[in-house]
Amino acid sequence: MRGVDTTGDANAPGTRDFVLAIVLIGLTVAEGAIRRDLPWPIATVIVTVVLLAGLPWRRSHPLVLVLAMAVVTTGFAVAQALAGVPQSGLVMMFALLLVPYALFRWGTRVARIFGSAALAIGVLVSSGLATGAAVDRVIGAVVGLLVVGTVCMVGALRRERAASRQREIAMVRAQERESLARDLHDTVAHHVSSIAIRAQAATARGTDAAEHFTAIEEEASAALHEMRTIVRTLREPASYSPERGLDDITALAVPGPPRVTVRIDVASELPRLVATTLYRVAQEGVTNARRHAIGARSIDIDAHIEGEDVVLSVVDDGQPATMGVGFGLRGMAERLALLGGELDAGPADDGGWVLRVRIRRSAP
Repeated sequence: MRGVDTTGDANAPGTRDFVLAIVLIGLTVAEGAIRRDLPWPIATVIVTVVLLAGLPWRRSHPLVLVLAMAVVTTGFAVAQALAGVPQSGLVMMFALLLVPYALFRWGTRVARIFGSAALAIGVLVSSGLATGAAVDRVIGAVVGLLVVGTVCMVGALRRERAASRQREIAMVRAQERESLARDLHDTVAHHVSSIAIRAQAATARGTDAAEHFTAIEEEASAALHEMRTIVRTLREPASYSPERGLDDITALAVPGPPRVTVRIDVASELPRLVATTLYRVAQEGVTNARRHAIGARSIDIDAHIEGEDVVLSVVDDGQPATMGVGFGLRGMAERLALLGGELDAGPADDGGWVLRVRIRRSAP
């Protein structure tokens, strides 16, 4: 809405807003009927009812209501002073404090500045026109400013709390999107790369096309399974948990081309997050080798224990291609950094490419 800060739950009037206004108006009329100390009972009730009638729009138009309240109450105080009538009001007028609260809860910065000035002027003018000693008028002005200021402060604090909550939600969503993007890259990209390589091999002469098409079917099924898992994560994030672990690395072994061999020598049980991270690293290493290693004939995966660490390496015998740091390596580095692990990737001494990671077995 124009002129209104949409931070928090600012919205158009709802049924409860109108019910609240009707109840307050009814109580105002009842109070006016039983009060006998009001010099202008009918006028006082009318002024209060008119202001209370605007409460349903306090969230969408807080500045308009604040200005209207300041002008009407100040004008009523001026009229009473000119008529020589002592100032008086209904108890139900305290419900109008919802208006300055709404101003600082939902109003824009400009609205809060102008609204604050209008409220302060209204309180000071009304206090200055009151009958009684000067000390009493000063005390009345101070008390009025304190009451209105406290209500405004409560609205501002509530606003900041809501904004903080929104920032937390946005941060969690950003982290979840990043995690899902990483999982999407780590899983689907691996299977799609394998499908593409198998399809290329199947079109080559002198090859067993049936074998390659069978592999393509298996990779496509695996990619579909991973995609369904990610979709379930998007629909029901609370029910999602990593499904892959260290044992699943053996499923990466294929006869080729290129041939992928797996050797795992990790006897102890690893935390699920560590095992899942190692699987993702191995999967990404195989995907990168298939994509970028020129002329690679074999890819070797090895996982073993060194002291308190688990070391996993992915080595291919192809010629490294010139390339920058992609999303895969960046994603692996981020995963490992969260667990205090290390990643090292570069050309091997005897040719090919080596990807090696080290992570503590007891990492949380």
